[in-house]
Amino acid sequence: MQNNIYEDTIKKMAEGGIESPRLEARLLIGFVLKINPNDAPLIRDISSQQKEKLEECINKRLCGMPLDKILGQKSFYKYDFKVSENVLSPRPDTEILVEETIKKTKTEDTILELGVGSGCVLLSVLKETKDTTGIGIDISIEALKIAQENAEHLELEQRCRFIQKDWNDNDFKDCFDKKVDIIVSNPPYIKTEEIKTLDREVRLYDPFVALDGGADGLECYRKIAKICQPIVQKGGYILLEVGAGQAQDVEEIFLKQGWAYEQTVKDLSGINRVVILKNK
Repeated sequence: MQNNIYEDTIKKMAEGGIESPRLEARLLIGFVLKINPNDAPLIRDISSQQKEKLEECINKRLCGMPLDKILGQKSFYKYDFKVSENVLSPRPDTEILVEETIKKTKTEDTILELGVGSGCVLLSVLKETKDTTGIGIDISIEALKIAQENAEHLELEQRCRFIQKDWNDNDFKDCFDKKVDIIVSNPPYIKTEEIKTLDREVRLYDPFVALDGGADGLECYRKIAKICQPIVQKGGYILLEVGAGQAQDVEEIFLKQGWAYEQTVKDLSGINRVVILKNK
């Protein structure tokens, strides 16, 4: 490896079935050597310690660990976010949720995210809007630590707070000293039985709790529908990411709780991805 570090890494990645071996080789070498990834092809010599770390990263990738979980960072919307195995890796489809939330947000609104994870949705919205504040709720203290670090990195720590809470807790409503203007959520929506069929990058390295939507994939939406209306201003909104084929069911769940349907927004693949409802 001493003479052809870049080419050898590409070969290993390609033989392991990685779809973009050149790109990922550059990123891994850049990560290990703490250099610009574009300079990776120029490297001709590395220390034994760097070699060992690079081999470790390559092996993790070939075992199915997502690249972002190895690098500890994922680009989403316009920003880079710290990630780990304690949070769901941000998906491009979720950028639709961010865009639609920004459209509904007014100056000085308070936005609540249920299941905040890495904070990528809430923090992206806050970064793009004026004088807004945010609240991020998550059951995982490890996820909240990641969200807090991302808030500090984006210089948003003064505009948001994070709370460890289960949506099912009887005192959930006590978390809020006033009503919020918008709720946003990308809750777990995979059917429990389908999780074992997911790609190993998701099945093995995203938190189970961030994937499991119950027997029909709709359990979390029912929970949210029951608890959220009293904490949203009249005329406020809730925006929900949904799985393929779930939009109408989610809409009906919230209509039964007194919400008014606003619209459904498709993702770039034409799948109904975000359901928007208004508190009457």
